[in-house]
Amino acid sequence: MIRPILIHPDPRLKKPCDPVAEVTDDLHQLAKDMLETMYAAPGIGLAAPQVGVMKRVLVMDCIKDGPRRPMVLINPRLLWASEDQTVYEEGCLSIPEQFADVTRPAEVRVEWLSLDGSVQEEQFSGLWATCVQHEMDHLEGKLFIDYLGPLKRQMITRKMVKLKRERARQD
Repeated sequence: MIRPILIHPDPRLKKPCDPVAEVTDDLHQLAKDMLETMYAAPGIGLAAPQVGVMKRVLVMDCIKDGPRRPMVLINPRLLWASEDQTVYEEGCLSIPEQFADVTRPAEVRVEWLSLDGSVQEEQFSGLWATCVQHEMDHLEGKLFIDYLGPLKRQMITRKMVKLKRERARQD
Protein backbone atom coordinates (compact mmCIF):
# COMPACT_ATOMS: atom_id res chain seq x y z
CA MET A 1 0.00 0.00 0.00
CA ILE A 2 1.36 3.39 -0.97
CA ARG A 3 1.32 5.68 2.06
CA PRO A 4 1.09 9.48 1.99
CA ILE A 5 4.45 11.21 2.47
CA LEU A 6 4.58 14.05 4.99
CA ILE A 7 5.70 17.39 3.58
CA HIS A 8 7.97 19.80 5.49
CA PRO A 9 7.18 21.68 7.67
CA ASP A 10 5.49 18.95 9.70
CA PRO A 11 6.45 18.66 13.39
CA ARG A 12 6.81 14.86 13.09
CA LEU A 13 9.72 15.33 10.68
CA LYS A 14 11.66 17.17 13.39
CA LYS A 15 11.30 14.57 16.16
CA PRO A 16 13.76 11.77 16.97
CA CYS A 17 12.26 8.29 16.45
CA ASP A 18 11.88 5.46 18.94
CA PRO A 19 13.90 2.26 18.55
CA VAL A 20 12.05 -0.80 17.28
CA ALA A 21 11.65 -3.27 20.18
CA GLU A 22 10.88 -6.35 18.08
CA VAL A 23 10.35 -7.38 14.47
CA THR A 24 6.60 -7.98 14.09
CA ASP A 25 4.15 -8.63 11.27
CA ASP A 26 3.18 -4.94 11.46
CA LEU A 27 6.83 -4.01 10.93
CA HIS A 28 7.03 -6.31 7.90
CA GLN A 29 3.95 -4.58 6.48
CA LEU A 30 5.41 -1.14 7.22
CA ALA A 31 8.64 -2.06 5.37
CA LYS A 32 6.69 -3.41 2.38
CA ASP A 33 4.53 -0.26 2.26
CA MET A 34 7.58 2.00 2.60
CA LEU A 35 9.39 0.30 -0.29
CA GLU A 36 6.26 0.51 -2.46
CA THR A 37 5.85 4.20 -1.53
CA MET A 38 9.54 4.94 -2.21
CA TYR A 39 9.52 3.27 -5.65
CA ALA A 40 6.23 4.97 -6.61
CA ALA A 41 7.42 8.45 -5.57
CA PRO A 42 10.02 7.76 -7.17
CA GLY A 43 12.89 7.97 -4.71
CA ILE A 44 15.95 6.06 -3.52
CA GLY A 45 15.29 6.23 0.22
CA LEU A 46 12.48 6.72 2.71
CA ALA A 47 12.43 6.86 6.50
CA ALA A 48 9.46 5.83 8.65
CA PRO A 49 8.78 9.35 10.03
CA GLN A 50 8.19 10.51 6.44
CA VAL A 51 5.08 8.32 6.42
CA GLY A 52 4.12 9.37 9.95
CA VAL A 53 5.54 6.34 11.80
CA MET A 54 7.92 7.41 14.56
CA LYS A 55 10.09 4.28 14.52
CA ARG A 56 13.76 3.80 13.61
CA VAL A 57 13.18 2.16 10.22
CA LEU A 58 14.42 3.18 6.79
CA VAL A 59 14.33 1.69 3.32
CA MET A 60 16.60 2.40 0.38
CA ASP A 61 17.59 1.22 -3.06
CA CYS A 62 20.17 3.21 -4.99
CA ILE A 63 20.18 0.97 -8.09
CA LYS A 64 18.87 3.06 -10.96
CA ASP A 65 19.36 0.58 -13.83
CA GLY A 66 19.38 -3.16 -13.42
CA PRO A 67 17.99 -5.45 -10.75
CA ARG A 68 16.65 -3.70 -7.67
CA ARG A 69 18.40 -4.02 -4.30
CA PRO A 70 15.71 -3.06 -1.76
CA MET A 71 17.14 -2.70 1.72
CA VAL A 72 15.27 -2.41 5.04
CA LEU A 73 17.33 -1.11 7.97
CA ILE A 74 15.84 -1.35 11.45
CA ASN A 75 17.52 0.58 14.29
CA PRO A 76 20.50 1.54 12.06
CA ARG A 77 23.62 2.64 13.89
CA LEU A 78 26.65 4.43 12.46
CA LEU A 79 29.80 2.49 13.38
CA TRP A 80 32.37 4.48 11.39
CA ALA A 81 32.57 7.44 9.01
CA SER A 82 35.49 8.31 6.74
CA GLU A 83 37.41 11.54 7.12
CA ASP A 84 37.09 11.97 3.35
CA GLN A 85 34.05 14.08 2.49
CA THR A 86 31.87 14.13 -0.58
CA VAL A 87 29.38 16.70 -1.86
CA TYR A 88 26.15 15.46 -3.37
CA GLU A 89 23.11 17.36 -4.58
CA GLU A 90 20.43 16.00 -2.27
CA GLY A 91 16.68 16.10 -2.51
CA CYS A 92 13.98 14.68 -0.27
CA LEU A 93 10.52 13.21 -0.82
CA SER A 94 9.31 15.37 2.09
CA ILE A 95 10.73 18.50 0.40
CA PRO A 96 9.65 17.95 -3.22
CA GLU A 97 11.48 19.60 -6.12
CA GLN A 98 14.08 21.24 -3.88
CA PHE A 99 17.75 20.29 -4.14
CA ALA A 100 20.96 21.50 -2.53
CA ASP A 101 24.58 20.42 -2.18
CA VAL A 102 25.26 18.67 1.14
CA THR A 103 28.71 17.63 2.38
CA ARG A 104 28.90 14.28 4.17
CA PRO A 105 31.46 11.56 4.88
CA ALA A 106 32.31 9.72 1.64
CA GLU A 107 32.08 6.28 3.28
CA VAL A 108 30.24 4.95 6.32
CA ARG A 109 29.90 1.61 8.10
CA VAL A 110 26.42 0.91 9.43
CA GLU A 111 24.95 -1.83 11.62
CA TRP A 112 21.24 -2.64 11.64
CA LEU A 113 18.64 -5.27 12.30
CA SER A 114 17.11 -6.95 9.24
CA LEU A 115 13.51 -8.11 8.87
CA ASP A 116 14.56 -11.65 9.82
CA GLY A 117 15.91 -10.30 13.13
CA SER A 118 19.59 -10.81 12.28
CA VAL A 119 22.24 -8.13 12.81
CA GLN A 120 23.69 -6.86 9.53
CA GLU A 121 26.70 -4.66 8.86
CA GLU A 122 27.87 -3.04 5.64
CA GLN A 123 30.25 -0.35 4.47
CA PHE A 124 28.58 2.08 2.06
CA SER A 125 30.23 4.47 -0.39
CA GLY A 126 29.08 6.80 -3.16
CA LEU A 127 25.35 7.38 -3.49
CA TRP A 128 24.61 4.56 -1.01
CA ALA A 129 26.65 6.36 1.69
CA THR A 130 24.87 9.66 1.04
CA CYS A 131 21.46 7.98 1.01
CA VAL A 132 21.91 6.00 4.24
CA GLN A 133 23.18 9.09 6.08
CA HIS A 134 20.30 11.20 4.74
CA GLU A 135 17.72 8.61 5.87
CA MET A 136 19.41 8.08 9.25
CA ASP A 137 19.22 11.87 9.77
CA HIS A 138 15.42 11.58 9.37
CA LEU A 139 15.38 9.15 12.31
CA GLU A 140 17.00 11.90 14.43
CA GLY A 141 14.55 14.58 13.26
CA LYS A 142 17.08 16.19 10.92
CA LEU A 143 16.44 17.22 7.30
CA PHE A 144 18.97 17.89 4.54
CA ILE A 145 18.02 21.58 4.63
CA ASP A 146 19.39 21.71 8.19
CA TYR A 147 22.86 21.57 6.59
CA LEU A 148 22.14 24.76 4.62
CA GLY A 149 22.50 28.39 5.63
CA PRO A 150 19.50 30.04 7.32
CA LEU A 151 18.42 32.09 4.28
CA LYS A 152 18.37 29.12 1.90
CA ARG A 153 16.61 26.98 4.54
CA GLN A 154 13.93 29.67 5.13
CA MET A 155 13.41 30.09 1.38
CA ILE A 156 12.83 26.34 0.90
CA THR A 157 10.55 26.19 3.96
CA ARG A 158 8.43 29.05 2.59
CA LYS A 159 8.10 27.20 -0.74
CA MET A 160 6.94 24.07 1.11
CA VAL A 161 4.34 26.03 3.13
CA LYS A 162 3.01 27.44 -0.16
CA LEU A 163 3.00 23.96 -1.77
CA LYS A 164 1.05 22.50 1.20
CA ARG A 165 -1.50 25.34 0.95
CA GLU A 166 -1.95 24.71 -2.80
CA ARG A 167 -2.36 20.95 -2.25
CA ALA A 168 -4.90 21.55 0.56
CA ARG A 169 -6.97 23.71 -1.79
CA GLN A 170 -6.96 20.95 -4.44
CA ASP A 171 -8.17 18.27 -2.00
